[in-house]
Amino acid sequence: MLEREFSWAAIDPQRTSVTRAAHRSVTGRIVQLRLVRNGIGRPEGLQLRTLCGVLLLAAAGCAAPADVPPWEVGNPVRPLPVSPIGPDIDLSSLRTPPTPERVRLGRWLFYDKRLSADGTVSCSTCHEPEHAFSQGTPVATGIRGQKGKRKAPTFINQAVTLYPHFFWDGRANSLEEQALGPMANPIEMGNTHEAVVATVAAVPGYRPYFVEAFGSDAVTKERIAQAIADYERTRMSGNSPYDRWRRTRDASAVSAEVKQGHELFFGKAACVQCHVGSRFTDNNFHNIGIGWDEKTKAFSDEGRYQTTKGTVNEGFGEADRGAFKTPTLREVNKRAPYMHDGSVATLREVVEYYNRGGNRNPYLDPKMPAKPLGLTPAEIDALVAMMKALDGEGYADTAPTSFPK
Repeated sequence: MLEREFSWAAIDPQRTSVTRAAHRSVTGRIVQLRLVRNGIGRPEGLQLRTLCGVLLLAAAGCAAPADVPPWEVGNPVRPLPVSPIGPDIDLSSLRTPPTPERVRLGRWLFYDKRLSADGTVSCSTCHEPEHAFSQGTPVATGIRGQKGKRKAPTFINQAVTLYPHFFWDGRANSLEEQALGPMANPIEMGNTHEAVVATVAAVPGYRPYFVEAFGSDAVTKERIAQAIADYERTRMSGNSPYDRWRRTRDASAVSAEVKQGHELFFGKAACVQCHVGSRFTDNNFHNIGIGWDEKTKAFSDEGRYQTTKGTVNEGFGEADRGAFKTPTLREVNKRAPYMHDGSVATLREVVEYYNRGGNRNPYLDPKMPAKPLGLTPAEIDALVAMMKALDGEGYADTAPTSFPK
């Protein structure tokens, strides 16, 4: 545990807690005014007395907003987002709701490459915002160009899950555990948790934000993980054309082809057996045959079985062989290639794979079709169109341009 007394006076004797609060107040008001000017939003209750207060602070010797660290200007404390239409997530209802301060801290940590052993890899290296926090390659690439054997899964809409299963094989029971895993994985971020804590604790600029987020400047792996996980919880996708059709009854939001795909999804194709609910995943594990070698009678990756074998949570035992967690279908159009190993190039090929009945093996999930589904090319197109209609909004982000120093 690396803990020590810390004060702003140690860095800048003029920067007391009072002036720091004034910094935030002034900066926040200026940001609000810029938002109004740019037509982005309108602050409520922006009265003349507020403007006078800003001027009085400046006149009293408060440092100008230009003195606020650039990383803070570029990553201000923002209100928690409200879930867009569709995923049915209320962040305030969580057992430990995120706070704006923890989310802000977590955003820096998520994108900060200094958390890796050689300073080249961050969480966002594999969980890329432009790919809905998955990636556009078949498998993840870690430090020194090392390749993993699985594709990085998305974490959008995972603030609430049917089961607490994270990673493709469910070896983590929370987003916090999932955040810590890659840091200590030798082929991902290649670090140790102790080294990560030491690195972050050695950055003076991070300490005030730990105070804001947790009440003291102590840096621990648990706090780092909680901050990152809270940032991830705010990445919610919804208000897609499909949501506007189904939730707000806007019949013009989607095409006739999408509507046909919806009927097939819940009917002939039976996709809903696993892709259930408003987040289109049961968060459970299924063997669909990916990676099975008929010659060797083995899987290239045994998936869930690697986590459950020989434990009190062995569950279905042998049935866990080759089973992987059902991914959400929200933003699935942005996450090619598909499957846990990135072995299927397009959404159409995914549907064609299921249409054939998957890859037969002794552990195939009973929910897989016993015989080909018999989908026509037009019906396959309709299912693909329906999944593309789940592209929404609310999750997008870009990396901060600067970080605490």
